Amino acid sequence: MAKHVGTIRWLVITAAAALAACGSPENGSAGADDGSGEAAVLNLYSSRHYQTDEAFYEAFTEQTGIRIQRVEAKGDELIERLNSEGAQSPADVFVTVDAGRLWRAEQAGLFAPVASETLDEKIPAHLRHPDGLWYGFSTRARMIFYDKTRIDPAGLNDYESLADPRWKGEVCIRSSGNIYNLSLLASIIAHSGVESAEDWAAGVVANMARPPQGGDTDQIKAVAAGECGIAVANSYYFARLLASTDPADTAVVEKLGWIFPNQDNRGTHVNVSGAGMVRGAPHPEAARKFLEYLATEEAQRWFAEGNNEYPVTDVSPDNPALEAMGPFKSDKLNVAELGTHQAEAQRVFDRAGWR
Repeated sequence: MAKHVGTIRWLVITAAAALAACGSPENGSAGADDGSGEAAVLNLYSSRHYQTDEAFYEAFTEQTGIRIQRVEAKGDELIERLNSEGAQSPADVFVTVDAGRLWRAEQAGLFAPVASETLDEKIPAHLRHPDGLWYGFSTRARMIFYDKTRIDPAGLNDYESLADPRWKGEVCIRSSGNIYNLSLLASIIAHSGVESAEDWAAGVVANMARPPQGGDTDQIKAVAAGECGIAVANSYYFARLLASTDPADTAVVEKLGWIFPNQDNRGTHVNVSGAGMVRGAPHPEAARKFLEYLATEEAQRWFAEGNNEYPVTDVSPDNPALEAMGPFKSDKLNVAELGTHQAEAQRVFDRAGWR
């Protein structure tokens, strides 16, 4: 269903939270005991770079007495670091965005299974690894945006519509190496097979308004600037623009309509931000407690209200931007399956000439 909106303003009030421990993680037993015989510390490797996450890190420490020490970098860099550190790694938990990266870490043997009835009950089965190697704690939808002043959204209801020749010269989308696009194409392979994925990728390439460039927000702004008529981007990037009080962002939003694709069939492709316990974690009990905390109502609200992501549990967040975007049906494909098609997705992109 296509939607548009006028000016929506929302002031996000973020908690100023600063944990002292952002230095080198500890592998030893310094610090108080949390009752499990472990030091009351958690070494967190995270590729999430959102300031609002500070609030629930601080809340976790206040509630449990477990001090968080963080190493932050891009997801693939952290995977490489964990591989390099091997059994000597001080990491307890690895947090990253996109099931594709979780799969890469899984394939590298970096995760240990977590036995938690709490997590199994709260996290839907299609948003977690079937063996408990990792869990999704927030979702984001891969959406279609269009210039509502000149694009008729009729017939633009599905991802498959992006390959329709009627949209030649209109599509802005990120590069083939982008993990969000790899996972989207992996979902198409999972649902429709490689041959259909080949046709789709070739059709989208033929419809591109320009060679892929920039991030998700750049695709959205390119539509508003008239560089293309249609863009693909994740939901929370657009929600940030909806929530912004910057007149320039408001001007972008006023030019756009949006679509949650595939509502009449499988549902909109969603991906996760997720985490798992690192194999050989020095503080496994602290790791389990942290993962379970991410599934609490408090943390789920922070994901939604602080960073415009969708909660994975039964929480109704107070987020005017998400409310304005409206409800949608999501694809129930297990996101753990996305990684299994990742290599084939990249080959399909390469054969289609998607740079």
